[in-house]
Amino acid sequence: MCKALECEPYYWRMMITLALTTSLRRGELVGLEWKHIDLEAGIIHVKQSITNFINGKSLRKISLTDGVQSELKEYYKFCTQDWDKLVGTRDEEHFFVFFNQFGRAFYPESPYMWFRGLFKKYKLKYIKFYDLRHKSATFLNNKGVHAKIISERLGHANITTTMNIYGHVLSKADRKAANKFYQIIRLNNPKEA
Repeated sequence: MCKALECEPYYWRMMITLALTTSLRRGELVGLEWKHIDLEAGIIHVKQSITNFINGKSLRKISLTDGVQSELKEYYKFCTQDWDKLVGTRDEEHFFVFFNQFGRAFYPESPYMWFRGLFKKYKLKYIKFYDLRHKSATFLNNKGVHAKIISERLGHANITTTMNIYGHVLSKADRKAANKFYQIIRLNNPKEA
């Protein structure tokens, strides 16, 4: 998929990067404005979501990796150049991180439609756009990140939601932890070895 993404427009590549590294929902991605990103501190303040039904609210902070922070700074320069060309059609009240050719927010289904087309175009095994969020959470879990932190990044109201959705993944991590604990005991007790 990475090779396929290299040939796609900059904004889609950046959206996929943020989806994987921040666990933002599709509506949060299309509703994200530059004023909600602290490029110097590397923090996204998730304050709104655009959905097919209502403009939802999502209140949380998500830290960026150093690499993504740097990529976003470059992408910001690109966006400001495009934004300046859209005087007359752009949404003057909102400078969205991801905007269409008229300078307005993408419809919530736009990322889904593009993503689906990407897989068809390059004959790749299909995954849903929403699966990027799950891959992000699973990756964090596999790297030993505490479930509470994962829950906060996902924007779940409480850790129970995270546990219900990712319980099977977390139980595998628990099994690995148990096996590591046994290895520690064996190393500290030569009679067991």
